[in-house]
Amino acid sequence: MDKALNEIKKESPFYTYLLLGIQFQENYSIRNLAIKFARTGDIVLLYNPSSVKKKPLWFLKALILHEIMHIINQHFRIKPKNAKEKKIWDLAMDAAINQYIPELDARSVPLNVLIEEGHGTDNDTIFVGPPAFMINATAEEYFEWIMNEFEKRKDFDVEALPDTFDDHSSLYNNPETTLEMILEITQNKIGKAFNMFGKELDSGLKQMISLSLQNSKVDWKTALRKFSGASKKGERYMTPLRPNRRYENLPGWKQEYKSKIAVIMDTSASIIDEELNQFITEIEKLSKYDVDIVLIQIDKSVTLVTKYISGKWKNLEVYGGGETNLQPAIDYAEKELNIEGLIIFTDGFVDIPHIKRRALFVLSSKYNHEFLEDAIKIYGKSSVIVLKN
Repeated sequence: MDKALNEIKKESPFYTYLLLGIQFQENYSIRNLAIKFARTGDIVLLYNPSSVKKKPLWFLKALILHEIMHIINQHFRIKPKNAKEKKIWDLAMDAAINQYIPELDARSVPLNVLIEEGHGTDNDTIFVGPPAFMINATAEEYFEWIMNEFEKRKDFDVEALPDTFDDHSSLYNNPETTLEMILEITQNKIGKAFNMFGKELDSGLKQMISLSLQNSKVDWKTALRKFSGASKKGERYMTPLRPNRRYENLPGWKQEYKSKIAVIMDTSASIIDEELNQFITEIEKLSKYDVDIVLIQIDKSVTLVTKYISGKWKNLEVYGGGETNLQPAIDYAEKELNIEGLIIFTDGFVDIPHIKRRALFVLSSKYNHEFLEDAIKIYGKSSVIVLKN
């Protein structure tokens, strides 16, 4: 471990800074390496001495960087619902990471190859990577892609997929500390490392870290409480990932309980690029929470309806540029979507819409003061947030 750490220090000031203060603990119960968090929120890197001593130096360096990348990508936020979903998340997280580590990327098996072949390999020196047509995506995007592929195939055996070489359970199961503490400590450390040594990083990684470090103007955890208590059962659908209790050869039924929010983004001519960037940054931050987001773009009519997941900002096309009328988007969301509420991003240079569901207006820093006053009168003070510069 010491030799591998010394090599990393020679090659990368960025990773060296992130490794400062990390505790290293022996643990014979894990396969190779794993990350967990101490009660104080500090990072602990667990390693199996028996396994580590058998690894070549280049391999061990790559494993250490891999664990640090889990922290950079905030994979401690991910909470698999069951064992099968955990296996898919494990592959999705590793695909998001290994592409940034040359030694692992060169030896990776693309996700689409694993899915097409229907099984993995027992050789733990072969890692999972992204499909060639889906580079620089997030774990959330890879997870959604895998789930869609499984739904198409119907009879896919999730258990046939390979295990990842590191243990992720301790990464997102942290009963001794809070997510807020972990976020504060890790973001602070990553921010300092990025400010000092970020110029040396790969452009894709640099872009991902830069967005992650942008301070959200909204306390989304508190804001989302507005919609608590409004949750309903979502759609019931068939899935091959759940066995059918009555008919062994058929897929089972799954009930979706996650909160579903319609996010309406004003893309009219009065919205300038600075405001769009504010909106998209906040929508990306919101996507980190346990909500399903349907994004609706609107000028005088609905221009785009799409599901939004973390990382989608990179390829998000913005449509609009005409006059402003929020009502068509409100009507569409309330009539066509099974949602708990609406979050509306606008500059407020528009008539106040009529809304039947719970709603939150998020106004740009260049907002219309009259809209703010009218929205508070009609929907209450807690229904409006103003983004500051």
